[in-house]
Amino acid sequence: MKINFQALGCRLNEAELDAWSRGFIQRGHQLTNDWQCADLVVFNSCSVTAEADRKSRNLINRAQRANPAAKLVVTGCYASLQAPEVAEHPAVHMVVDNQQKDQLVDLVVEKLQIEDGDHHLVQDHSIFARGRHRAFVKVQDGCRYRCTYCVVTLARGDERSRSIDTIVEEIELHSQQGVQEVVLTGVHVGGYGSDRGDDLYRLIGEILSRTSIPRLRLASVEPWDLPAYFFELFSDSRLMPHMHLPLQSGCDSVLRRMARRCKTAEFEQLVERARDAVPLFNVTTDLIAGFPGETEQEWKETVDFVQRVGFGDMHVFPFSPRFGTKAAGLAGQVSTQLRKERCQQMRAIAAHMKLAELDKHVGRSYPVLWEQRADSAQRSGYTPHFHKVVASINPGVNPASGLEPDVTIDALDAHRMVLCHNQRVVTFGQQLP
Repeated sequence: MKINFQALGCRLNEAELDAWSRGFIQRGHQLTNDWQCADLVVFNSCSVTAEADRKSRNLINRAQRANPAAKLVVTGCYASLQAPEVAEHPAVHMVVDNQQKDQLVDLVVEKLQIEDGDHHLVQDHSIFARGRHRAFVKVQDGCRYRCTYCVVTLARGDERSRSIDTIVEEIELHSQQGVQEVVLTGVHVGGYGSDRGDDLYRLIGEILSRTSIPRLRLASVEPWDLPAYFFELFSDSRLMPHMHLPLQSGCDSVLRRMARRCKTAEFEQLVERARDAVPLFNVTTDLIAGFPGETEQEWKETVDFVQRVGFGDMHVFPFSPRFGTKAAGLAGQVSTQLRKERCQQMRAIAAHMKLAELDKHVGRSYPVLWEQRADSAQRSGYTPHFHKVVASINPGVNPASGLEPDVTIDALDAHRMVLCHNQRVVTFGQQLP
């Protein structure tokens, strides 16, 4: 059977796809990146905003149009929060709730009566089959906090951390199979171990000491979870100098209404510690524009704070009232038009900051993890700081993917907001198929 995976939303959704890919491959099935020739499509949906809901519905409809003969399994936050609606869709053969995700492969095989495939035709590692050299590893799920705007905690439930030994074993297996970068992900990564008597600092230390993975990276981490000594870990160059620290607002009064547990002064100190620990440490963030009750003065405070701190990149979202959250019922709802205008303003600021950050790297050399060809004439990869690099491909050359140790950044493409490596491509590492 040929299986296609689709995901919207967070890195955690990608990590879950990786786990299911391995499960189906072990049963003798094959992965395909073309859902039009798939026998089974598994879609990990998202519901973080109303726009994510819309995209999830659209993808289900697209899957039906692209391949009406394929069986469609839908899981994820949208499927969990809107289970009856999703289950009634004529294209959907099965809905798997978030609480059952760990058993998804077994549940699908049983309900859809899928027989094992030919184990002699087992594919390469699922990461490579999906065209990547970066693996996402789920370290925990759920969140014990209740930010007033967040519907994900309703969809994901209580915090559940995997054991350090299990995580280390999975990462070392990735490393032995040729994966060169692992990203730790979860709903509340900084809260790792709250249910086990462990913490994120210890987890990272154990991974660095007990595995041979060349590059370790963190996905989104809430800023209030990190102790003052956390950035000592980055003295090990295998831990990549980039963190996504969600800010959401640069105004303390708005943060209180959001029930966020980090004040702006504390956030700024955290960023300073990161940049003191590693030169050019890349801090990226999330920000919500137009939260209920947000005044012009509060918005100005956010703009001023963002410009003072500076970020390598920002995900800017208009506030999206989600049914079941406290923020949806707060007084002072900001108009849709004003939310849109504030988003546009902040995205322009974010673009300016990103270009300034990228420009600092021109003329420097870094190891780059080449992942895929952007088109017939280029390929792309990422620096340790998680800045995208594109490189020209010489005619007739099929360059290798993987980690190249010494790549000089020759220029900045301001239009595409990427770094450029224009020297001749050399072949190294594992060949592309």
